[in-house]
Amino acid sequence: MIVATTTPYSPAELSRMQRLAGWSQRHRWLALALWILVLVGITAVAQTVGDDYYDDHTLPGTESQELMDTLEEHAPAQAGTSIQIVAQDSGSLDDAATRERVTTMLDDVSTMPHVASVTSPYEAEHAVSDDGTIGYATVTLDAGATDVPQDAVEDIIDTARAAGGDGLRIELGGDAVRGAEEAEGGAAEGAGILAALVILIFMFGSFLAATLPVITAIFAVGSTLGVIMLMSNVTTIASYTPPLMMLVGLGVGIDYALLIFARYRSELLAGADRQQAARKALDTAGRAVIFAGVTVVFALLGLFALGLGSLQGVALAVALTVLVTMVASLTLLPSLLTLFGRRIERRVIRHAERTKRDEGDRWRRLADGVAGRPWPPVAIAVVLLAALSIPMFGMRLGFADAGNDPEATTSRQAYDLLAEGFGPGVNGPLFVLLDGVPEQHTGVVHETLAATPGVASAAPPQPIPDTGLATAMVFPDSAPQDEATSDLVSDLRADVLPELAEQTGGEYRVGGSTAAADDFSEAVSDRLPLFLVVVVGMSSLLLMAVFRSVLIPLKAALLNLLVISAALGVVTLVFGEGMFGVPAGPVEAFVPVMIFAIVFGLSMDYEVFLVSRMHEVWRRSGDAELAMREGLARTGGVITAAAAIMIVVFGAFMLSPDRMLQQFGLGLAVAVFLDAIVVRCLVVPAVMRLLGAKAWWLPRWLDRLLPTIPVERPETAEHRGRTSVVA
Repeated sequence: MIVATTTPYSPAELSRMQRLAGWSQRHRWLALALWILVLVGITAVAQTVGDDYYDDHTLPGTESQELMDTLEEHAPAQAGTSIQIVAQDSGSLDDAATRERVTTMLDDVSTMPHVASVTSPYEAEHAVSDDGTIGYATVTLDAGATDVPQDAVEDIIDTARAAGGDGLRIELGGDAVRGAEEAEGGAAEGAGILAALVILIFMFGSFLAATLPVITAIFAVGSTLGVIMLMSNVTTIASYTPPLMMLVGLGVGIDYALLIFARYRSELLAGADRQQAARKALDTAGRAVIFAGVTVVFALLGLFALGLGSLQGVALAVALTVLVTMVASLTLLPSLLTLFGRRIERRVIRHAERTKRDEGDRWRRLADGVAGRPWPPVAIAVVLLAALSIPMFGMRLGFADAGNDPEATTSRQAYDLLAEGFGPGVNGPLFVLLDGVPEQHTGVVHETLAATPGVASAAPPQPIPDTGLATAMVFPDSAPQDEATSDLVSDLRADVLPELAEQTGGEYRVGGSTAAADDFSEAVSDRLPLFLVVVVGMSSLLLMAVFRSVLIPLKAALLNLLVISAALGVVTLVFGEGMFGVPAGPVEAFVPVMIFAIVFGLSMDYEVFLVSRMHEVWRRSGDAELAMREGLARTGGVITAAAAIMIVVFGAFMLSPDRMLQQFGLGLAVAVFLDAIVVRCLVVPAVMRLLGAKAWWLPRWLDRLLPTIPVERPETAEHRGRTSVVA
């Protein structure tokens, strides 16, 4: 075991981190008051101003987006969102009493705010099922689904459903209805915080000590949430950003505070007083937190390389969350440690005396076991990660629709009724835009579309007055999220419509929800290489500058890519293939890139915490095997605890009714588990043992080019302390 005693620094020799800790200690009440003021002030202003979240899924340059842009320019009414009011009568919708009730209800809806027009099922062609029991009306709104006030949509829902009863069933569907029905968050976040608190109590043996990382995270996440609400009024922030921000912010915030607190606790047990322990913790673990936080931010900002507007606002918001949690860990936590330091010190020492064991011993035994036979852990881990990665190559991307909503919602009920009465394709029709097609050829277009394999029916093209444009609706014989529907889009674009273009001399474009999802997937695939170069390249350069090594960043990048692939493979198995009773369907189109950015950054966190302690011992001893063993002994316990906290926080989002958040929660939880348990505790020590002193090799020319970014503070011989090894 290594025991180090360190000579205190004089005030002039204090590092910036130590001076920051000293300021937080001396002005503990001021620091706490400032954080309370920030949290309360920003929350109050945000609640007063309100939010203006907007889901921007535009993809400039894609075929589906060109179709929407053309409709918005020449036929804005067709480009606006719509609501389907679905009616079912056990007898017949054509019954006189039922017809009067439905018609009266639709007349009432037509006079409501933001309703542009209403098309009754009794007026539209093919809007009543063959057996006459199910029909639907189309309510066209005067704005997009995210632009219509939620109150107005809720009024439409209440007015329509009030007509139900006595055998008549009324349900409503459409994006605007789904948005109005979205469940409020809170349950998943609360469950995650509670589980994290339990882990911390077991780790520290003190409720007070366990609450400090949680309090720090809550202050940081709460403050950032208010800032994001305000940002949504001046820039595009997606509606799913707040729960995703809380998902990442709580996990990262508790983790960063925990890692600093764990170092503070170890310094107390080594005999330092409270003031010195806090300063040492900030000067060591605090530096690692800064580097880890910056790495996560770099990974998230790498999403800007994709050029997708829908993700840029999310990346900016989550990156801001990580930065604020980092600042809270470095300023608020030292103040709380000073306020409650005496009570915490007593409980920490009492808990250590009661357990009477060196927590690093079992990690040293694990390190010795790995060092004795390093190849088996590496081989087993690589095979396991590779096997879990295989399903990822069959991943289908798409967007959730009402078919994924909870069964109790009216949007899901409307979806099921429409599928029952008109076939699954009615819930996701494809739109074909005809440009410059002579009127005498529209009949051929209709016949060709209707006869295309995979098409249940097609509506005749409807001309847009004074434009030379026309639109045709194509109803697949498969559900919107079925792979067959994506195949139909490909067939129309690659074979059917090019032949029609040669016959008619016009141009054709295909749009609709499935077409947009396919375009999104293609756009991500085309820009993915640049994204990988930016994220992996920047993170590797940072690691190279910190650890003065070529092989450590290379190892970290390869292992991180394997972990992310394995996590996405598990997400594909569960949500794509329908394991464990989960309804099978596509993975949300933007989930993989978001998981990649977040996990790559978080994986670098654990790399920094583990390897920085190895580097610290290496610099002092020059013994590579000792550095590996002591690095694992000093960080294995805290990394495992930090990972456990992240796993329960992320895993708690599996309780959310939102399919997208479930996918995020599962993917992040699996990735953290594999990274912390399989990679950091087994593979990294084994690889470091195999590399030996070569792990710390850096060419001289590269050493001169790279800036020096020390995670642990460089120390002179006078202040390096006396280090001895005790068997």
